[in-house]
Amino acid sequence: MSSEAIEALDANYGDTGFNGQIGFGTKPALVLIDLVEAYFREGSPLYHPRFQESLEASLRLREEAHKASIPVILTRVEYKRGGIDGGAFFKKIRIALMCFEEDNPLGDFPPSLKVRPEDIVLTKKYASSFFGTPLAPMLTSHGVDTVILTGVSTSGCVRATAVDSCSSGFRTMVVREAVGDRHPSPHEANLFDINAKYGDVVSEAETTNYLRSLGQRPQ
Repeated sequence: MSSEAIEALDANYGDTGFNGQIGFGTKPALVLIDLVEAYFREGSPLYHPRFQESLEASLRLREEAHKASIPVILTRVEYKRGGIDGGAFFKKIRIALMCFEEDNPLGDFPPSLKVRPEDIVLTKKYASSFFGTPLAPMLTSHGVDTVILTGVSTSGCVRATAVDSCSSGFRTMVVREAVGDRHPSPHEANLFDINAKYGDVVSEAETTNYLRSLGQRPQ
């Protein structure tokens, strides 16, 4: 898409009332979506080198989140052999989701994302980190008003989680450098749509500064 077309699209959305900014709240949580070996190990049907940058940015933000003492949630996917508990989703993209059958090492977190004692791990069956999991009530019990999303993939589980995060009443922030997709076209299209309707697409630098500011606020 040309720069002129992008400007026209931005203007059209702005005139219609989209693309507003909701901003960070006061009590955030960080959710790292499905950063497992299937996306980083060559030979996996889900592997693409583009995902590595998302992982590295997510790790940097997890460090900042731990320093700020906010909840950190890591999600993963797991199915019974044959995907008997995966419903229509498993039938639709069977080859990809076979990576997440129980005991398949592709469903494990990579060594660089070693789970810490303070991390919360949620196992899910579908794209959204909210659907069929206790994520929403857990965040509410912590008083969370802002959900910061990183992980993979932008057009799949990140987008689905962003939509459900907004629907659940949370300020939703998607960190551009910390999410990734197999191709720039769906990546950029979904970031545009998320930013227009469901949350704010923010930079890693902006998010880092926000997390660091939490420790400077008066108690």
